Amino acid sequence: MKLLALVDGESLLDRTLTSLLNAGVTTIVVVLSPEADLGAVRCLQDSRVHRVVNPDPSRGMFSSIQTGLAAAAAAGGDPVLVLPADMPFVAPATVRLVADECVRVNQPVVATRGGRRGHPLALPGRLVSQLVSQSATHSLKDALARLGVESIHLEVDDGGVLRDVDVPADLT
Repeated sequence: MKLLALVDGESLLDRTLTSLLNAGVTTIVVVLSPEADLGAVRCLQDSRVHRVVNPDPSRGMFSSIQTGLAAAAAAGGDPVLVLPADMPFVAPATVRLVADECVRVNQPVVATRGGRRGHPLALPGRLVSQLVSQSATHSLKDALARLGVESIHLEVDDGGVLRDVDVPADLT
């Protein structure tokens, strides 16, 4: 499983979670598939990290995002950050910057680098229930558009916002 691949001696997922924790995120929701075995992930033992299961991940990525949004809303998250687990190179300062900008403007804020959309994305809590009720066949970007909501692009000096890990070569 790619989330257990090592990045500088720690699992890819630990590295992503550590970025969020070091940014000061107080509640983190990790969405898992029913068969996920992540026992080796150290950060999952942190009391700020909560696991939820997407019962049918075959519905697509947005269904997992919706599962996480619902759990974050139940925990009182505002803003809610979306950061795919396979993005271990996002700096904690970037996470904080995106979250703070979302609070300031009360609009979705997405990190960009060189004009390209990346992650994390911060969502105001006021949008969460509307996004959860959208069809899982959409993407998050499409769901926001259907709601007539545009994301603010926040240009950052962090190449990690574009660097996801799809294959082992992405780790080098």
